[in-house]
Amino acid sequence: MSKIGLIAGRGEIPLLVKRELEAAGREHMVIALADGVAEFLRPYCGVLPVFSPLQVGKVIKTLKKAGVTDVVFAGKVDKDVLLGRLRFDATLFKLIFKVRDFRDDTVMGAIREEFEANGINIMKQTEVLSRFLAPKGQISSRQPDKDEQADIEFGFAIAKKIGELDIGQTIIVRKRAVMAVEALEGTDAAIERGCKLAKSKAVVIKIKRPFQDDRFDIPTVGIDTLKQIADNKGTVLAVEAGSTFIVDYDGCKKFADSNGISFLGI
Repeated sequence: MSKIGLIAGRGEIPLLVKRELEAAGREHMVIALADGVAEFLRPYCGVLPVFSPLQVGKVIKTLKKAGVTDVVFAGKVDKDVLLGRLRFDATLFKLIFKVRDFRDDTVMGAIREEFEANGINIMKQTEVLSRFLAPKGQISSRQPDKDEQADIEFGFAIAKKIGELDIGQTIIVRKRAVMAVEALEGTDAAIERGCKLAKSKAVVIKIKRPFQDDRFDIPTVGIDTLKQIADNKGTVLAVEAGSTFIVDYDGCKKFADSNGISFLGI
């Protein structure tokens, strides 16, 4: 079996990937895409190269030198790095002039092509983490009431339309009105903003974008997501079943039950 590279962004997903690879006996190496990511993963890794997300050429060169032919991208990389003054290399400079816009799908598509041109295959995240995908149906004990269910159905359809535009994966709804849509600020900030506008009983819906590439950025929720909802008086978290990772399923169920949140896969 070939050696696998783990390209790690923020969050717990990279650690889950590493543990799954270890359990499967797969030889692997980890590259961190930020100093904070390296600090989090270093206790679990030996050698841990650190690069900016914009140093695409250096990442590829390091992988090839290590004999890696397959990689898994895992964790969050903030898109605003493209707007900041971070170090980047000639490869990224070339890709910037190649893409027509900076939507996630466009940027990651260009990066995928660059990896493949260098003989490196990018694996689907679901190939490694399939057991963490959300099941369909109720996860917490409390089911949504009639109004919440109507908001879920209303919001899910709109979220899919927004996803087609590659804007975000999360929408917050109250009384069949959109309170907030996730954009560059990320899920937690969108939840806080939307729940505050709703004042109470906000419904949070997280979906997979239509045509989203399973090799990058599978929607993910965990206790922190539920805590953000609870802290801002939201009452429902509905995620797309079979397309959303749940970090710490049992912990999430317990937290949702303890805080009266209806948590379900749709």
